[in-house]
Amino acid sequence: MTTATDPTLETVWRAHRPRVLAALLRRHGDAGDCEDAAQEALLAASEQWPSEGLPDDPGAWLVRVASRRLVDRVRSDEARRAREEVVARQTGALHRGVVPGDEQEPVAVPDDVVEMMLRCCHPALSPSSRVALTLRAVGGLSTRQVAAGFLVPEATMAQRISRARATLAAADVSFGVPDPVELPERMAAVRHVVSLVFTEGHQRSSGDAVVDGAFVGEGLRLARVLHEACPQDPENAGLLALLLLTAARTPARTDASGDLVPLDEQDRGLWDPSLIREGVGLLEVCLPLGAVGQFQLQAAVAAVHAEAARPEDTDWRQILVLYRMLDDVAPSAATTVALATATAEVEGPSAGLAVLDRVKDPRWHRVHAVRGHLLARTGDIAGARGCWAEAARLTRSIREQRHLNALIGQLDR
Repeated sequence: MTTATDPTLETVWRAHRPRVLAALLRRHGDAGDCEDAAQEALLAASEQWPSEGLPDDPGAWLVRVASRRLVDRVRSDEARRAREEVVARQTGALHRGVVPGDEQEPVAVPDDVVEMMLRCCHPALSPSSRVALTLRAVGGLSTRQVAAGFLVPEATMAQRISRARATLAAADVSFGVPDPVELPERMAAVRHVVSLVFTEGHQRSSGDAVVDGAFVGEGLRLARVLHEACPQDPENAGLLALLLLTAARTPARTDASGDLVPLDEQDRGLWDPSLIREGVGLLEVCLPLGAVGQFQLQAAVAAVHAEAARPEDTDWRQILVLYRMLDDVAPSAATTVALATATAEVEGPSAGLAVLDRVKDPRWHRVHAVRGHLLARTGDIAGARGCWAEAARLTRSIREQRHLNALIGQLDR
């Protein structure tokens, strides 16, 4: 055994959380109870590992302790009449040895992580609830972080996640691979989840850091799991390619002080060539396979940026074509903002502003930030200052606030 420290505990928890929950869900259908038991196991680990050392198999240790918590909870829950049948079934399974006592419990294989994500993306849930629940159960994001990704208040997201859990419990949704007819829709929701996990790491929605390496790594890991589980799906390959090409720019995204460096000011010599080669290689394989989906198109845009040795070498006309295709395939506010930026590069800032006017949500700081850039290019200094000030007020990222305030300072000078 090795010595356990707080950073080690956090790293182990993020790595094993999905598999621990998957193992528990195989034996107990209530996701809320499973999450509570997993948290209790984590608390026990925080108390025991610093003095006793890190177990040789931390995931199995967590599963074993959490399983015992579930056993105790089921056995002591006699007052809850509605669960009498569940208690009897779970107790019988436990007495048959389904959940071992002292022996090592095998940690679920990587495909179990996919199955758990698919469970969270059940058709009984709305699309947004599927994504939110999976982010909490598998990605390890807090309710606040999930809410920031959906641009809704934290209390609203907490209610949405709670309702999603209750819906799955009422529908008696079991753990396992879904019906093949349902698989494409639920796999699409899973891809969305993985994308949001990565995005939250690559560009933090709040706090003093620009990048969270743990979330970036988790997003890449889940994307690889999806691609390995279903390598014939071109959108899984497109998602992995997008994340690889985006992650390749991570070393250049911040300066020595940790402040944000925009794409056109980054030192491209710091971009990771191995990640770029892997991402481009995936694209070359998946693009000719058939209908092109949103992640393949986004990855293609990232590849065009990766091919430009200097910002002025960027083929913006090709990017504009790709974003127009993306706007047809998967229209969204984020796509519109990106389309506005590409349009401005090819047809001028006024044309870009016209596209940006299609986004009506006043709460999203990025819309105000992009509008500020385009207004500055038209010479509307007062308008740019107002937009950047509003963007700085809305964002919860300290580094983004600092960057936007620096832009305002440049205008004043």
